[in-house]
Amino acid sequence: MSQAFADSVTAIVVAYDSAQVLPACLAALASEGVPAIVVDNASQDETRAIAQAQGARTLANALNEGYGRANNRGVNAAETPYVLIVNPDLELQHGAVAALLAAAERYPDAGMLAPRIVEPSGRVFLQPRSLLSPPYLNQPGDAVIPEGDACLPFLSGACLLIRRDAFLALGGFDPAIFLFYEDDDLCRRMRDAGRSLVHVDSAEARHGRGRSSTPSPQRRLTARWHLAWSERYVASKYGLPAPRWLKIIENSFKTIGYGLILNRDKMFAHAGSVAGALAWLRGASALARQGLEARS
Repeated sequence: MSQAFADSVTAIVVAYDSAQVLPACLAALASEGVPAIVVDNASQDETRAIAQAQGARTLANALNEGYGRANNRGVNAAETPYVLIVNPDLELQHGAVAALLAAAERYPDAGMLAPRIVEPSGRVFLQPRSLLSPPYLNQPGDAVIPEGDACLPFLSGACLLIRRDAFLALGGFDPAIFLFYEDDDLCRRMRDAGRSLVHVDSAEARHGRGRSSTPSPQRRLTARWHLAWSERYVASKYGLPAPRWLKIIENSFKTIGYGLILNRDKMFAHAGSVAGALAWLRGASALARQGLEARS
């Protein structure tokens, strides 16, 4: 593997049962000359063996630590001035890393930079709205795709070039969050610290979106539990209105309805939303649900 950027940037790939997509992700990083640290969240498939076989430094977690906490471990282990957060189902295209690093030099106030992320359908993914955006930014309608570099209020956590010192100064991803909203929260804190967030249009990445782990009804339940819990956690953290009770009631009826027609996937998903919201209201933590609270 070319070590073109070995002194500048280290890729951090958090993987969890990601054997199907990890080889292409690591191959793309290797072709760009970027060394990788794979943080394995206690996978039960061949993820760890694949990472080691492809020359990535591998950090093995005894338990699934979640997205943000595992990335924090990877960033702490890196020694380069930049880190590149990469989802295992994302493939960087030729020249993307060079374009991101060149943009980081052009925009020294940028704390994080992201490539143009293209989904399998060909759609360019942007995150124009967020619970953590001011209301004037949360306008309905499709996002306007920038025709060049642009400052944005939020960047997708699927691929982020981050100044490591800025990341560490902020304490990294919020360790109380197991999954969801941790990238929104980091973007908000980075902006509040006076750093800009830059979309780099000349850098491209292809994202499988949702293919990082093999899906199952139980994993859908877990994901939706954390989505509902994290939504309430970040709303509370920033003093924003809590999601309405009506949302819990709607998801309860949907759980029953999908159960009656034996649609297990949607039944588990909506049940997870109800359970996560109620857990937050009871004062339960996301870490306790995953058996991590004593280790936090």
